[in-house]
Amino acid sequence: MGSTAERFAPANTNSPSVGADIRALRKSRAMTLAEFASRLDRSIGFVSQIERGISEPSIQDLRKISALFGVPVSFFFGTPNTDPAEMRHVVRAKERRRLGNAEEGLVEELLSPDLGGSFETIRSEFLPGAEMKEPIRRDTEEAGYVVSGELELEIDGTWHKLGAGDSFRFAGEPYRWRNRTRQSAILIWVISPPVY
Repeated sequence: MGSTAERFAPANTNSPSVGADIRALRKSRAMTLAEFASRLDRSIGFVSQIERGISEPSIQDLRKISALFGVPVSFFFGTPNTDPAEMRHVVRAKERRRLGNAEEGLVEELLSPDLGGSFETIRSEFLPGAEMKEPIRRDTEEAGYVVSGELELEIDGTWHKLGAGDSFRFAGEPYRWRNRTRQSAILIWVISPPVY
């Protein structure tokens, strides 16, 4: 019958909707909106707005939703390339799905055609004033390039102020970030192995 992600793969459209995918997963599990909201520790109104495409869930919300339904976070990145000849190699700008929201201060897009390789490439937008409060440690090697703006990145206890044109790399060390400026910081982030 295939994996859960395969059975509930996002529709192949030019305007993909994370909310529609979440709603389909919830209904496939015969879960009420109230039960879903309770399990996420969110209000019914909030999850209803997500399902209707009025609000976007944060990356943290998507991690909780993924765990709840037993699908990888990458399920929500579904890139609907309409040209079969390009599916494994090309991602068109208009076909990338954005994940995240202003509440969390981070919005990301998968630039890789899929997560089947040894690394993933993400376009990350760190919104003004956004901050990751607690450091995290992943069993990955990560590198990045600052396209525009400024971002402060703490790697293994040391803060680094990065500006446009700067780059970085770290492996398995705890890290966190903050954007203390009034403009978004745009980074290209490479992670190996893929974590979404």
